[in-house]
Amino acid sequence: MAEMVPDAEGIDGVRMTWNNWPKSKVEASKCVIPITASISPIRSHPEIPVLNYAPLRCKTQSCVCILNPYCRVDFAAKIWICPFCFQRNHFPHHYSTISETQFPAELFPQYTTVEYAAFGPESGPALPPVFLFVLDTCVIEEELGFVKSALQQAIVLLPEKALVGFISFGTQVQVHELGFADLSKVYIFRGNKDINKDQVLDQLGLSVSGQRGTYPKGVPNNLVAAGLSRFLLPASDCEYTLNLLLDEIQNDQWPVQTGNRALRCTGVALNIAACLLGACLPGTGARIIALVGGPCTEGPGTIVSKDQSEPVRSHKDLDKDAATHFHKAVKFYDNLAKQLVSQGHVLDLFASALDQVGVAEMKVAVERTGGLVVLAESFGHSVFKDTFRRIFEDGEHSLGLSFNGTLEINCSKDIKVQGIIGPCTSLEKKGPCCADTVVGQGNTTAWKLCGLDKSICLTVFFDISPSERSNSTGVANPQLYLQFVTNYQNPEGQMRFRVTTIMRRWVDSAANAEELVEGFDQETAAVVMARLTSLKMENEEEFDATRWIDRTLIRLCSRFGDYRKDDPSSFTLNPSFSIFPQFMFNLRRSQFVQVFNNSPDETAYFRMLLNRENITNSVVMIQPSLLSYSFNLPPSPALLDVASISADRILLLDSYFSVVIFHGMTIAQWRNMGYHKQPEHQAFAQLLQAPHDDAEMIIRDRFPVPRLVVCDQHGSQARFLLAKLNPSSTYNSAHDVAAGSDVIFTDDVSLQVFFEHLQRLAVQS
Repeated sequence: MAEMVPDAEGIDGVRMTWNNWPKSKVEASKCVIPITASISPIRSHPEIPVLNYAPLRCKTQSCVCILNPYCRVDFAAKIWICPFCFQRNHFPHHYSTISETQFPAELFPQYTTVEYAAFGPESGPALPPVFLFVLDTCVIEEELGFVKSALQQAIVLLPEKALVGFISFGTQVQVHELGFADLSKVYIFRGNKDINKDQVLDQLGLSVSGQRGTYPKGVPNNLVAAGLSRFLLPASDCEYTLNLLLDEIQNDQWPVQTGNRALRCTGVALNIAACLLGACLPGTGARIIALVGGPCTEGPGTIVSKDQSEPVRSHKDLDKDAATHFHKAVKFYDNLAKQLVSQGHVLDLFASALDQVGVAEMKVAVERTGGLVVLAESFGHSVFKDTFRRIFEDGEHSLGLSFNGTLEINCSKDIKVQGIIGPCTSLEKKGPCCADTVVGQGNTTAWKLCGLDKSICLTVFFDISPSERSNSTGVANPQLYLQFVTNYQNPEGQMRFRVTTIMRRWVDSAANAEELVEGFDQETAAVVMARLTSLKMENEEEFDATRWIDRTLIRLCSRFGDYRKDDPSSFTLNPSFSIFPQFMFNLRRSQFVQVFNNSPDETAYFRMLLNRENITNSVVMIQPSLLSYSFNLPPSPALLDVASISADRILLLDSYFSVVIFHGMTIAQWRNMGYHKQPEHQAFAQLLQAPHDDAEMIIRDRFPVPRLVVCDQHGSQARFLLAKLNPSSTYNSAHDVAAGSDVIFTDDVSLQVFFEHLQRLAVQS
């Protein structure tokens, strides 16, 4: 299906809610949908050139602009004019040969995104990627077997130069010294004690008073060398030791009393991992890969007591502020996030358990560091196994995992940045582009991105505040410019510097709203609304998400719809807005807004993926895609409606987190009778196989790997499909149902009723 959709993000990896911008703050507020840009900072594209020289910066101190195709160039005088601050800059001597027929790549009109390879003092030998595995041993024998097998596969796939470390934990934390191959050497820490960095380093023998922190960046001193030769070794040097260690490791032997949960000190283990990396590799790219099989019940980060009579917190407990451990655990992980961000390190979380493990509490540390997150039922499930393997794979399915990045944004003078929603942390770098109002990670024009990959997507919120001078003259530049500058360590360990410069137009929306409407991107707008709703639900008490979405949609339709006052039948929407109400209908019913049937861990997981995935994938999370397979027609898109169910059809639903193959009643009966195995029914065998092949394609390109559900009409697992369909036929309207179709037992309104109410409210005087 991805092949059918044109590449909307293009070379720049940028999509905006409004591609034409209103000129004033008042007009911007009338747009209802915020002015945002969704940017994929290191999205791969074959046409992005890599330049082996340093970028040219504007000499104005507050301007971070880099030479780009939108700069005006005087070739005779060898001067370029910055489009952001209008500063005149002289080209340096090595640009002396430029002319109108011969100029550098960054001035080519098609190269609005360029990447500079390492240059100057930052260049040097490529840095190896670092993986510190943190393994939970408080799991049953079978689960431990699955996770050990996955780790052994991962070790084989790691690049030879990659540095590897290993920590296991249960009731206590064991730091394994891989450099001591002759004998298994382990440092043990108590799991119920909150220890600081100095205590960790003292116990590991990595602390020498007066020396810590005095070494220059990138030059290891004796302590760093000691840590690297003992705890973090190249994969090629420690593969045998690590495999031996995994073979020997057993599940936690600490006795668990009847009626109690296992004592598990996840928080202490992650704290020790962060301290170890901070001592050995400060300021270089590294990942802590946590494999967790249950809730933390011991020490800092505890989410539930060891007594099984106390249930793990639910959404209801969080709403009533009755979750006794929640705020304390969140504060602990918030401090851990700050430590990891200052070190430039990432926390990845692989949680595999039938119960909750504390993803909701750990969310702050995973999201602020740009970590990956996967939630599965078991370490033996394909959702975990296949996803975990994808991290270390090379080739076209590689994630392009990159490290230790920063993002800076430069804007035209009347534009301010409110903040970013996505996996990043504010560096609190104030500048003239900072807005007064803050959304997400704000109060800055620079952000830390400890972990990046090819599909990571950040949403930047903008404010328009024209200066008095530009208002009084009445002469404004019809173009506006934005520049995104990303500095990062790529998977090969080289430092890269990517610059994306984009231009959009100011329009006078008060005089001519048509130009504004033509530039509306309804897919991006739907994703921005979903991200903003999720943020408000987490940060604002008593926030009624459904009512807020409805009010926003009514205001938008009232502003941009075409109608006669108080006449709902006259209401029409411009094609630029035509499917936006449908997106909002599905958003209201989605797992991001309706938390009733999900645990806090699941809700946190869904929202973290929504905030980091690109627009195309995020749209599928909000409004799943449905394909229909039948004898008479080739596979074709079907309406996301219960009316699409038919006894002689197969449906394929992609809701991002799960892929459902749904067989109609007749198809299921024929399959059960074995018709597809008979030579004369080859067409039926092909019909049965087609959705499986398409599902395989979706699963192969998706990260995390979705759950595959194969079900039949009226079967128990059919709920995975029915929950996503528009309930146009419910138990109230069963008499209207076509033969072979289905009904949904719900009191939810259908899309048609929703749209009728929307029309009536939008046209009201």
